Amino acid sequence: MAPHSMPKAPSDLTGKDLKIGIVHTRWNKEVVNALVEGTNNRLLELGVKKENIIIQQIAGSWELPIATKKMIHAGRVQQGNTSSNLLKGLDPLNSPEAPSTPVSNNTGEFDAIISIGVLVKGSTQHFEYIAGAATDGLMRVSLDENLPVVFGVLTCNTEEQARSRAGLVEGGLENHGPSWAESAVELANLSTKWSKGEFA
Repeated sequence: MAPHSMPKAPSDLTGKDLKIGIVHTRWNKEVVNALVEGTNNRLLELGVKKENIIIQQIAGSWELPIATKKMIHAGRVQQGNTSSNLLKGLDPLNSPEAPSTPVSNNTGEFDAIISIGVLVKGSTQHFEYIAGAATDGLMRVSLDENLPVVFGVLTCNTEEQARSRAGLVEGGLENHGPSWAESAVELANLSTKWSKGEFA
């Protein structure tokens, strides 16, 4: 077992009814791609439908907070359009029957977003500024939008540390992506219960 193994997720964790967004950066491509792949594969294993995993790419970690917020809003726009279409289908002037074709989840609101990036410390303070801004920004988006946002940003001192945390170093740490996927699914399900006043 790799050192510092991730905590195990609940055995009954399922994402079959969820829509999950992944937004990731282009910087540190090898590491980011491994993290995104690990996240995506674990979501599929947990039962999230392929069409309900929406993956978007942006430039860097500085842009992650606004990109995450825009993805949340885009999902809500789609949800609004879907609701309008359903109501239109029930309009007796348009159709006497409800729509016979169910609407796929991938046109609706997100249940959680996973924001992925990799920052490697350099010789200037640029690292500290970007890391702090991305961290604070993603937390603010999650709280302001009342939606689970999983912090998938590696902040490492060296490229080797980053590669290890993406599962790219033999004998190193586990790929963090699957753990982020589990966190997103778990908190999305809990949020749904809590929004209904349920705790069981």
